[in-house]
This record gives sequence, structure tokens and C-alpha cells, in this order.
Amino acid sequence: MRLNEIQFTDAKPVDGYGPGFFRVAGEALEGPLLMTATGAKPWAGSDDPAPLLALAGSVDVLFFGTGAETAYAPRALRDALEAAGIGVEAMNTPSACRTYNILLSEGRRVALAALPV
Repeated sequence: MRLNEIQFTDAKPVDGYGPGFFRVAGEALEGPLLMTATGAKPWAGSDDPAPLLALAGSVDVLFFGTGAETAYAPRALRDALEAAGIGVEAMNTPSACRTYNILLSEGRRVALAALPV
């Protein structure tokens, strides 16, 4: 099996996560998180669609981390994002972080909105 080291160039991946926090570029951020290739910022959660809708045109897919367990993204949020041209993939937060990091390393136009585990 051939293993390749992931290269992120200037993009910022999720370095880690734990109960109630995420680690990005060595910094711990508490609570829900919104990440793009340029960095991370706090997010108010599912009831705050405005920062996610602002990504229209700059990302193709938003990975929605639903916490420790897999759940659906709220219907109204999913409908609003899809109407703005942003695909939504809901999965548990650990899976969303891994998938985001992999596609980010490939230079894809992705974002991550995640609830902490």
C-alpha cells in the first residue's frame, strides 16, 4: 500500500476535536465551528444560516457535522443552502472533519459547519 502525505498549501484543516471544542492551526475553538479554506470562525449553529448562505458562489459542498451522532440537517437549512447552490452532506462531526480535510487537501471548494461532539 502506498501512503501519501496530505498537503494543504495555505488552507487550514481541522487538526483535532474533543468534547465541546475544535483545534485549528494549534488554536482551540469552543462551540460550533464554520470552516473554509481560509480559516475557522465561531458559528451560532443550525439556527444561524446567514454565514452559511454567504458562502454561495465560493463553495460547492458544505459538510454539516451533526455532533457525536449522525442526524439530518434541518430541512429549512438544507433547502436554503441548496437554493443558494450549495450542496449539503450531513454526517457525524468526526466523519465531517475527516471528509472536509481530505477534499480540502485536493483543492476542492468545500466548507465545514460542525457542531461539537
